[in-house]
Amino acid sequence: MTLASQYGRYGYRRITALLKRTGWQVGKDRVERIWRREGLKVPKKQKPRGRLWLNDGSCVRLRPEHTNHVWSYDFVSAKTHDGRTVRMLNLIDEHTRESLLVRPERRWSSAKVIEALADVMVLKGVPEHIRSDNGPEFVAKDLRKWLADTGAKTLYIEPGSPWENGYCESFNSKLRDEFLNGEIFYSLKEVQVLAERWRVHYNTIRPHSSLAYRSPAPETWHPEIKTGYGEVESKVRFPLLHTPDGDYQSTDGPR
Repeated sequence: MTLASQYGRYGYRRITALLKRTGWQVGKDRVERIWRREGLKVPKKQKPRGRLWLNDGSCVRLRPEHTNHVWSYDFVSAKTHDGRTVRMLNLIDEHTRESLLVRPERRWSSAKVIEALADVMVLKGVPEHIRSDNGPEFVAKDLRKWLADTGAKTLYIEPGSPWENGYCESFNSKLRDEFLNGEIFYSLKEVQVLAERWRVHYNTIRPHSSLAYRSPAPETWHPEIKTGYGEVESKVRFPLLHTPDGDYQSTDGPR
């Protein structure tokens, strides 16, 4: 019940994986029985969809086969309490499902996208392919030239077909469902700190169903991770209490 309260958007299978990590010898059938007995919500199953023969840039045609084979990126929008828009650049490795970047900014340009990609490539290396939609920041000439100079090949999906960027769209939906929909942001700084904290949680703690309920990148977990936006703490699980400025609060009150 504690885990179900803490991770309200997780189903019983993901909760079972978390219990096993902490040493509980319990099967998913037993957790499901308790889940239903306590009246907890079981996420609805999606209707199955047939495979489509898609454009060359689609995730169906080009399947990621190893780390740094295919990255994909996309924008997700949110708003702060004053009604101003924040756009988050999300970048993932399609093979490992690791979230490589969640960077919120008020405005984006192709130059800022290049800067964000360069920051990740310094740490992770250069991907063979990078998949995206046809947004103006992604099709800009300077970005395409810069990517070509690094050796990364661009994969653009068919306009109006977001499902062709399926891995990133799936990540975007998790980000919105498990993080954005449950928060009220009062500043850009707060969005940046909390988004980075959620990204670390997603990579190192959150069980991923397509990875046999393992985390995408548990080996990247460190006691302290420097992000440039603020300190990310690892001793207490996400979500942590915070102030409108993005600072952390202890259980005894604001610091």
